[in-house]
Amino acid sequence: MTSPVTPLQGHRVAVLGDMADRPLARYLASLGAELGGSVAGASFVIDDLGLESTRDLGIPDSAVHVSVTPFGSGGPRSHWKGGELVASAVGGALRLTGEPGEKPVKEAGDACTFHADMVAAAGAMAAHFARGDTGAGQHVDVSIQQVAMSRNINGVLVWQFDRRKLDRAGGCIAYGRAKVRVIWRLADGWCFHALMTGRLGAPANKGLSDWMDECGFPNPMQGVDWLAYNRSTLPAETRAQWEAAMADFFRSRTKAEIASEGRRRGINACVVNEPADVLADQHLAARGFLDTPDGLPARFASIRPGPVASAPAIPTGKRPKARSGPLSGVKVLDFAWALVGSITTKTLGDLGAEIVKIETRSRPDLARLDVQVSASSATSLDDKPWFAHLNTSKRSLTLDLKKPEARAILDPLIDWADVVVENFSPGTMAKLGLDYDSLIRRNPALVMVSGSVFGQTGPLAQEWGVDGTGGALSGRTYLTGYPDRDPVIPGAVPYGDVIVPFVMAGHVAAALEHRRRTGQGCHIDASMYEICVQQMRDYLSLAKRGERPQRSGNADARVFWQDVLPCAGDDRWVAISCPTAQDHAALLAITGPDVAAWTAARSDHEAAETLQAAGLAAGALQDCEDLMERDPQIATRGALVTLDHPLLGPFGHVATPIRFSRDQLQPFRAPGMGEHSHEIARELCGLAEDEIARLDAMGVFR
Repeated sequence: MTSPVTPLQGHRVAVLGDMADRPLARYLASLGAELGGSVAGASFVIDDLGLESTRDLGIPDSAVHVSVTPFGSGGPRSHWKGGELVASAVGGALRLTGEPGEKPVKEAGDACTFHADMVAAAGAMAAHFARGDTGAGQHVDVSIQQVAMSRNINGVLVWQFDRRKLDRAGGCIAYGRAKVRVIWRLADGWCFHALMTGRLGAPANKGLSDWMDECGFPNPMQGVDWLAYNRSTLPAETRAQWEAAMADFFRSRTKAEIASEGRRRGINACVVNEPADVLADQHLAARGFLDTPDGLPARFASIRPGPVASAPAIPTGKRPKARSGPLSGVKVLDFAWALVGSITTKTLGDLGAEIVKIETRSRPDLARLDVQVSASSATSLDDKPWFAHLNTSKRSLTLDLKKPEARAILDPLIDWADVVVENFSPGTMAKLGLDYDSLIRRNPALVMVSGSVFGQTGPLAQEWGVDGTGGALSGRTYLTGYPDRDPVIPGAVPYGDVIVPFVMAGHVAAALEHRRRTGQGCHIDASMYEICVQQMRDYLSLAKRGERPQRSGNADARVFWQDVLPCAGDDRWVAISCPTAQDHAALLAITGPDVAAWTAARSDHEAAETLQAAGLAAGALQDCEDLMERDPQIATRGALVTLDHPLLGPFGHVATPIRFSRDQLQPFRAPGMGEHSHEIARELCGLAEDEIARLDAMGVFR
């Protein structure tokens, strides 16, 4: 499926340093930009060098200049060296990957670098949109360390509220109070499966329990009320019994059975694929994802064009600026929930857009339910720090969308919006009469973005999935770990859930600027599976050549030598990366032949600082306490923004990790459930107070 809309056609990208093969370059090319040439006359300039090294290159003021470096431009450590391993270490991701109590292991591929490039893509497109107003470009600065930290929202909040730290979880995912096992050995491989909280997870959980019963396996989950199941509050002893029974069951199943019978039963399970499996995937084939000259993925999201309006929707220089930020004046109607949608609209809102979040008390956002810290309760929908982190810069409107009277609120908001964001299962919006084709009958120039695991089309479009589904199917999980061990969850914290939002936000900003020029809106289809496959592109290339990539621990075929080594203290480590033989020789000149003995005699930070002073890439494997309380670079970059919450008090919220040279970001706190319902009905929908009261009495604002 080739995208018929190329928002960056006619724009050229000057590529500096080693950015030519990076995901950011591919992202810009996927939107139609031409790569190459000098900085003179370039619309975009991208580099991995930093502002200090590019300041005198004559980059035009009209260009959007994007730097993606390990530590960011400016600050006390901007000059530090670091590749993927080191950036992952200092950003907090590396110490969370691996088996508990054992040596940490890096995620497959350049996971943190890919994440940072997608953040940079969103920043570049937002700056591109802002340039449409002013004619001026600006510098967009992204730190891989800060991006890696921003992903660990759970770790940040449990440290602030309970002084607890997340740890390596092996084949589990850490959800604050609970570790939930998600990687299971099969008779011939592995699968990913997670028991999920709430109404959405209940049928899938019951499907697994019923399958175990029918196969005659001991099942301590018989008769469980899955609507009442909460992964955060289930007693540890009960979870251990359940997981032991599930492990016995999964060991009796094959990959083919999981992919066929398991899928038919609707259980939340999928096979842990190898790269060759990805290349042969029929769903990707049906969506034309690998229909490219080299058979490797090119697009990051599909774009379906809308009708062409008679005039551009947002004339240059005429956009009202209600807030600061490159997207100020953009109006977003937000049907999103959980992580993918919430981070997408958080990003758009933090960048200045006005967000109206549609919620319902009958099906609250998952982040309003999970009790992860002691300050939260199971009885309130408004006291969850996780929700607060994910939903800054939004207003909340509660609506019962099943009531016809809700259209008195909804229709004016559809007319008002520039953008609609949703991440429900494909088909859900159509059932509500809110799919793209229905919406553009009211607002032809609308830009709509839909995020899902498998995309809006294809044989698996309606299938169930979560963050780990994208990782498992893409090959990312299979390739994370040590060669002689089972694979482990890459990062123990969400990945696809935090990558997809920046692709969605970037495409929205690019589409809005395209709409400004042409009057044409569009529907953007973002698939987590496909975006995770983009991260695994180098491994797919190896598989196409007939190779069979395997787990390789902390090694990297492109790096002469690198590893994670123990330091003084309990569970303290340092990551060291030597890209060349000369770097390795310089390391041994400092440490002697036994590098591990040298590091073990020093603290992690002392070892890293000594090696960095000698020009070598090294970094301590930091935890949230290190990052939030002792890291001078993180403090300089404002990675946490203190906002005062009415129930939780003031605490540090994870900032959208982009710095703009012209536009300043000013996020505000997340809303209470329905906090702004009447205000929105009055101010944006134009309803009189008596009509608002009538609708309220009818239960419309639920």
